[in-house]
Amino acid sequence: MTNRRNFLKNASLFTLGSLMAGKVGNAVAAQPASPVVSATTASKNIGLQIYSLGGELFKDVPGGMKKLKQMGYATLELAGYGDGKVGGIDMMEFKKMVDDAGLKITSSHVNPPVGEYTKSNLNVIKDFWKKTADDHAKLGVKYLVQPGQPSTRSVEETQYVCEVFNEAGKIAKAAGFPFGYHNHDFEFAKVVPGGNGAKFGRHNPGESVYDIFLKNTDPSLVLFEMDVYWAVMGQADPVEYLQKYPDRIKLLHIKDRAVLGKSGMMNFESIFKQFYANGNKDYFVEIEGMPDGRTQFEGVKDCATYLLKAKFAK
Repeated sequence: MTNRRNFLKNASLFTLGSLMAGKVGNAVAAQPASPVVSATTASKNIGLQIYSLGGELFKDVPGGMKKLKQMGYATLELAGYGDGKVGGIDMMEFKKMVDDAGLKITSSHVNPPVGEYTKSNLNVIKDFWKKTADDHAKLGVKYLVQPGQPSTRSVEETQYVCEVFNEAGKIAKAAGFPFGYHNHDFEFAKVVPGGNGAKFGRHNPGESVYDIFLKNTDPSLVLFEMDVYWAVMGQADPVEYLQKYPDRIKLLHIKDRAVLGKSGMMNFESIFKQFYANGNKDYFVEIEGMPDGRTQFEGVKDCATYLLKAKFAK
């Protein structure tokens, strides 16, 4: 399974040479996508985190975008941002490819260059977010989201991370959009005062990192994008969190072990029902590796088909 942090940090995954070669090639377009959008499903607000496609997307970005539109996707959440580029492609050039396909970029995943937050590197982090926010303002995104968990070994360290999140929130807000945080399973481990590491397990003392994040960040500056699959893997109930924090969790990653609805592990109907009841609508499909050997494009197509058929998804 691909590691998200490595993907986001390693912009060299998509070298400019391979990108340009792919753009003039037809690796993706060679296999026409059968439209699955009907009059009754075309208005569904299905989003996709492009991390789901990995390098497959960058073999032919314009062709890939058109395939996603045909599958039924409407919005995108970016991954792979770095120095004004997405996967090595100039951001505005990338945006034009998205626009030309009839899709819309609404969110982007970005990590700062350090994994341990200290007072000595706070200005480095703030400068990074200022440049990042300025770049994303040009794209017209609705959300800027951090998907990587900084070091959180104790209550004190976790609380300081919250202070830094608030600073990032101020910068993003000044640029015209909110700052958000995306979880994995690690955030549901517990920390204690003066501790030296987070621990899983209901019998362990302490408070979960995720709860500390929610309680110690400013609601006017920081929202949360809950990855529902990773919450379950962290022994948490997504619906319970949606009920407890209706004004904080504004975005969802809709995810399963692989293709949506295939594992039997996820109660998507209850999750969607509560999410909509909270007054929210923006969500993004995400898959990682395909265990059956099929392509990532085939996986995200099956996910779109699942949601287009699901009466509970809008």
